[in-house]
Amino acid sequence: MAVLKKTLLYICTIVLASCSSTKISSSWAEPETEIVISNLNKVLVVAMFKTTTANRIAEDQMASYLKGKGVVSYNYLNDNFNRKNEKAIVDKIKNDGFDAAITMRLIDVEKERVYTPGAIETYPTRFRSFGSYYYNSWNTYSLPGYYTTTKTYTIEVNVYSIKEDKIIWTGVTQTTNPSGIEKLSSNVASVVYKKMLKEGFISQ
Repeated sequence: MAVLKKTLLYICTIVLASCSSTKISSSWAEPETEIVISNLNKVLVVAMFKTTTANRIAEDQMASYLKGKGVVSYNYLNDNFNRKNEKAIVDKIKNDGFDAAITMRLIDVEKERVYTPGAIETYPTRFRSFGSYYYNSWNTYSLPGYYTTTKTYTIEVNVYSIKEDKIIWTGVTQTTNPSGIEKLSSNVASVVYKKMLKEGFISQ
């Protein structure tokens, strides 16, 4: 039974070390600014991660919180769009009736390798006789130490007013050990959305 408990503890420790969590490390909002989602026309959603697949997953996740108002950039900013002409980008977005744009950009991935020492369980000192002590000392149980690698993804999220052509909300999120890009983007979209609601920056 003691070995089973130790083994379960060992497994649980590893599982917990690999669980993901997302938090907002900093944020700022334009004073006295509130966005009512139901009053929006269109919001452009842009993700800038390492791969096209990651960008698409992240944009889909964020757009899902915008009640049908979100337009993902992978459908809107196609290959015929001139990404090197800043004025052309702004003019097109304004002319197409966008109210705002949300950007998500991966700015850092930090890795940390941590060693957790093993555990040893011995029998209690109540075994006073030689025979009992000698026998039970051979039945000392141990679990090996192990290494875990923690990855922390730092993502910057910005909200821009297209009509005023300025930033109106910005936040930095940190996610530890996400199980994949879908989980990462889902966590980021969720905590950012809840933060904006709590601050009164957005409402339904």
